[in-house]
Amino acid sequence: MSGRLLSRRTVGKTDRNRRTCSGVGDRGSSTAELVILTPVVIVVLLLVVALGRYAHGKQLVEQAASAAARSASLSATAAQARDRGARAAAASLGDAGVSCASLSTRVDAADFRPGGTVQVTLTCTADLSGLALAGVPGSVTLTATGRAPLETYRQFAAGSTEPGAAP
Repeated sequence: MSGRLLSRRTVGKTDRNRRTCSGVGDRGSSTAELVILTPVVIVVLLLVVALGRYAHGKQLVEQAASAAARSASLSATAAQARDRGARAAAASLGDAGVSCASLSTRVDAADFRPGGTVQVTLTCTADLSGLALAGVPGSVTLTATGRAPLETYRQFAAGSTEPGAAP
């Protein structure tokens, strides 16, 4: 065995030097990664919240349009249908907690006859200014249409002079 025997001192110095040299380049890299990624993660979270608020608002406007159409379909005349539809839409959105900067309700009662349909179109401009950090616009317009059939064997108010209403 003609080999060089290494003492404990030599082995210890070699290991220590190897450890010191390999760790120098990684020092502080996790801090830099954290500083770079934190704003990106925050913006992504704010965008997820904004999309969730948009989807929830859209769903509430669709539900309000359906409720308004159903309420309008239970009316005796086309004029009552228009009034009831508008009131039901505002009440449904108010109960759901949706605050519209502007609300437009259009009740189409042109086919208001037995077997016909009533159509309600809602347009709500919702405020998203609380999510301005994520770069979303200050407001968004949500539109939905709801339809409800009128019963085929239904009796309407007598003496109605509304076009499309049965005498």
